[in-house]
Amino acid sequence: MRRWLPERIDELFRHRLFTLERHRLAAGPARREAVVLRAPDWVNVIPLLAGGEVVLVRQWRYGTAAPTLEIPGGMVEAESEREAAERELLEETGYRARSWRRLGEVHPNPAFLTNRCGTWLATDLERVGEPAGDGEEEIAVERHPLAAIPELIAAGEITHALVIAAFHHFDRLRCAR
Repeated sequence: MRRWLPERIDELFRHRLFTLERHRLAAGPARREAVVLRAPDWVNVIPLLAGGEVVLVRQWRYGTAAPTLEIPGGMVEAESEREAAERELLEETGYRARSWRRLGEVHPNPAFLTNRCGTWLATDLERVGEPAGDGEEEIAVERHPLAAIPELIAAGEITHALVIAAFHHFDRLRCAR
């Protein structure tokens, strides 16, 4: 397999969420062009209550022009991935966790995205306030039994690929016990 190396990178657009770049690539005599979205890493949190319920968030998503049912998550900013997980959990749900475990990571779409998304399990939860969001989010907090998650996915209620991947990481943990 050839390794494609950039000969030239042109920044086409910059936004707080990503930078759009055009890469002119070479592999020996072959040339190719690719579009790349340079994005910060992301984090997802599976907040599991002691009674076996998962804290989920329903929020409006502009890309699909519809609300989605998800786990809390967002961008890793000027912080560690774990700190981002803690911040996102608090912002989106009003909960804090005393226990954290990293479950794994995925590349959201390596065809054109540069980032990765880490998944964390948050347990020993305490409700400390109301969800505040980041100022641009409209969020409703819901609690669903963990046992209902596969049904919610199968029914198309949970469709966010990174959320489904997060529950895959969680299932691997449960199977290893």
